[in-house]
Amino acid sequence: MSLPSDSILSQFQVIRYQPKLSADWNAFINTAKNATFLFDRNFMDYHSDRFEDFSLCIYRKGSLFAVIPAHQKDKELYSHRGLTYGGMVLQEDAKLFDVWEALQAMLKFLHKHGITHWSVKIPPTFYNTIPSDELEYILYRTGAELTKKDVLMVIDYQHQIPFQKNRREGLNKAKRNGLRVAVDDNFEGFWKEVLIPNLKQKHDVSPVHSLDEIRLLAHRFPNNIKQVSVYKDNELVAGTTVFLTKTTVHPQYVSGKASKNAYGSLDLAYDFCIHHWKEGRRYFDFNISSEEDGKLLNPGLIFWKETCGARSFTADNYRIATHIYDQLKPPTT
Repeated sequence: MSLPSDSILSQFQVIRYQPKLSADWNAFINTAKNATFLFDRNFMDYHSDRFEDFSLCIYRKGSLFAVIPAHQKDKELYSHRGLTYGGMVLQEDAKLFDVWEALQAMLKFLHKHGITHWSVKIPPTFYNTIPSDELEYILYRTGAELTKKDVLMVIDYQHQIPFQKNRREGLNKAKRNGLRVAVDDNFEGFWKEVLIPNLKQKHDVSPVHSLDEIRLLAHRFPNNIKQVSVYKDNELVAGTTVFLTKTTVHPQYVSGKASKNAYGSLDLAYDFCIHHWKEGRRYFDFNISSEEDGKLLNPGLIFWKETCGARSFTADNYRIATHIYDQLKPPTT
């Protein structure tokens, strides 16, 4: 992995990502300690028309040390808003003080390019393959603003809590009603018959991914994106689109028809997903259960997830001014 010729060799060099670097970027992501397939350029670039990509590559002595999935808007750099999380992606051998110097080089680069702040979404730690909290500690030490703290409900497979009584009753309903679960490619049925109508009725919004986009991504990442469908006879009554990472099972979209409580269809869908892809993974991520930048909790949603055996993790967002790069000196004692 060689350094582009237009960079000047020093301890750390920062350049803006270019499409010609996609193979090096993806190879790096594949072995990074805090990356998921969402950072692969074949995932990130599906909506390149919506965001001005300003991802960064940080090199150390000619070798890629870190990458930053990001885009620019006005004078701010953001952890890519087309992704759930971002941050500084690192290899296993990245050490704390090296990350400190890399961040200093990055902020200096941004400042020189007229970017005044970096807003960063730290990936939840359960997605890491090994500990990787270097950036969050440095942001704390440098006085970065904590702009958001979300609560996520997560099952730890190594200490799994069984479904509680009301969730078991839902599973029994599903069995009595003869519901059937299948891993299939029925994205169209789920999107058109269940997900889009429910989101429109309840929240007046559309799914983040269009039907064509989720089909494209599932084709590009067949081992990471799965569709689970729940049927009563031949009728689709519920479903979930599941994202699979190295450590975690995550239902990205979950929705059921109005009959879901009578049939127990969502209980069945979750029970299936929790167990079907468990082997070789550590966590099941129910996703965010807080709103308004973490200031508002949804008690009913949290109760439902906790009765499935989930407990709390948090995920933080920070905002840091780029002009402090010249003050960003690693502590020596």
